[in-house]
Amino acid sequence: MPQNVMQISSLTKVFDTPTGPYVAVKDFQAEFQPGEFVALLGHSGCGKSTVLSIVAGLQERTEGGVIVDGKEIDGPGLDRAFVFQSPCLLPWMTALANVTLACREERRALKYLELVGVGEYAAQYPPELSQGTQQRVAIARALSLEPRFLLLDEPFGALDSITRCELQDLVLDLWETEPKTVLMVTHDVDEAIYMCDRIILMTDGPESRVGLNIPVNLPRPRSRRWAMENPEYFRIRKEIIGFLEHHSKQFVH
Repeated sequence: MPQNVMQISSLTKVFDTPTGPYVAVKDFQAEFQPGEFVALLGHSGCGKSTVLSIVAGLQERTEGGVIVDGKEIDGPGLDRAFVFQSPCLLPWMTALANVTLACREERRALKYLELVGVGEYAAQYPPELSQGTQQRVAIARALSLEPRFLLLDEPFGALDSITRCELQDLVLDLWETEPKTVLMVTHDVDEAIYMCDRIILMTDGPESRVGLNIPVNLPRPRSRRWAMENPEYFRIRKEIIGFLEHHSKQFVH
């Protein structure tokens, strides 16, 4: 197996509930190449975040596993950094202290705050910052670990549309400057096509699994205007929406 490849093998997750076992994900299979930007997309409740949290080592699998460099992971690791939908910053610590807490080095923390464009807010506390600025701090915190794998769980979902676009472009710029393997959970079709190299569509739960792999063969770097005018963009979008509509009559686009 080539270095820096992550493989998810026959991953199954079963939750115990008052009404009995619930199989959220069953036999999920996927592989991620070095520097690849991949979206995990599907309806709400299909198990996207469950898969991501298992990859991060934040949740135990029931069966199967996640393999990095030929070795199965058994918990969190500094090689995998996680960005949540909510910034999850400690409100009693400054932006700089929040990042330093992760990387243990103030100079490195300041470097990444500046890299994401919020160095001037280093001495401020999260309640003093906008939601978008807080999320930039959270991204800086993840990047300060200098991970090999960046795991994004709907990182722009709580933001307004303008801030969302700004942060999408920020993440793309950072990724193109320092490529790393990225796995991003999203329910936004356009976000997935614009940002990613490949989109993994999940079937609805229970027993959710990989339903379709769609390569996004659009040249990089990308601009929104160019992407929206590209016939391939709309072909991919139509294929994704067709899959989602087939799996749920309630899907709205």
